[in-house]
Amino acid sequence: MAFNLVTRPAVDIIFLKELKAECVVGVWGWEHQIRQRISIDLEMGVDIKRAADSDKLDDTLNYKAVVKRVIAFVEDSRFHLIETLAEGIADLLKGEFDIPWCRVTVDKGGAVRGARAVGVVIERGRKDA
Repeated sequence: MAFNLVTRPAVDIIFLKELKAECVVGVWGWEHQIRQRISIDLEMGVDIKRAADSDKLDDTLNYKAVVKRVIAFVEDSRFHLIETLAEGIADLLKGEFDIPWCRVTVDKGGAVRGARAVGVVIERGRKDA
């Protein structure tokens, strides 16, 4: 019996964990008067084969540039929901850095009494793109 195996391209992931930023986010009036610290995890699907072969920064995703841009976006933002903030970060990554797939986690820390972390995780795009 012969099997027809379809090979899919490998998905490489560049990740950033616990990126800290401060922003205005929340549904309550008092939340619009303060800046709150949030934590962001990013996973970005990219093909790193060319960079691995060349060992050159120009051939990969410059995650320092990603960090600077995401922090600037977050710190300039004003949203009611962290869902909206996460969506904005995903749009930024896909649009400005040409990333076909990303997973964005936004943690609002102590937003709920008794919970260490409260947040959202979204995935946008296709890993096999």
